[in-house]
Amino acid sequence: MHIIPAIDIIEGNAVRLTQGRYDSKKIYASDPLDLAKQFEAHNLKYLHLVDLDGAKGKGIVNLKTLERLAANTKLIIDFGGGIKKSEDLQAAFDSGASKVTVGSIAVKDPDLVFSWLETYGPDRLILGADAKDGMIQSAGWLEASDKEVGAFIDFYHKKGMKQVVCTDIAKDGMLAGPSTDLYKRLLSAQPDIQLIASGGIACLDDLYGLKDAGLYAAIVGKAIYEGRISLEELSAFTEV
Repeated sequence: MHIIPAIDIIEGNAVRLTQGRYDSKKIYASDPLDLAKQFEAHNLKYLHLVDLDGAKGKGIVNLKTLERLAANTKLIIDFGGGIKKSEDLQAAFDSGASKVTVGSIAVKDPDLVFSWLETYGPDRLILGADAKDGMIQSAGWLEASDKEVGAFIDFYHKKGMKQVVCTDIAKDGMLAGPSTDLYKRLLSAQPDIQLIASGGIACLDDLYGLKDAGLYAAIVGKAIYEGRISLEELSAFTEV
């Protein structure tokens, strides 16, 4: 199972939210590049970079941060937040993103996302399936939809989407354990998707539980910043 450390950006700062609430913002670093270099120094190869300003706005806001991190590290970056149109997607790729996560736009304009799948292929796109009480949320988790998470994933999987990052919003930032049972159900329905867990991870046992459940990867954020899991431990986990 791959380990993907996370950096969420608001106004250029690396922050974490709790359950997606912007009023819960806590700043952990004023220079995200310092964090990214720490991840790289501990042999972590991936980075989940989220533009939270863009996620609730009308387009990408923190593109310069993506450019800096991509230019100054060798991390494989998946980028999300603010992808509203084809120009945004291309800008993210041009700025160094290896993959782009599409969440809100996948809820609101599936035909556009289907066209991106045809243009870029499924290896460069990740479906963002962020759910609260089993229902997909969008716009930085500020808007509810009428789409059930399993059906949403199935819909896109049938169109060729291979990778899915699923966040249980109720778990995000709570350090109370991930939604392993939810992930098991999703994998039972779609065993060949590459499912990426996000939200709630607090300790190494959580990661081993996700690995045993068959997760493709796990995104780790607040547990790193709050000292619950060290970078040394994550580095060792990736070598097991």
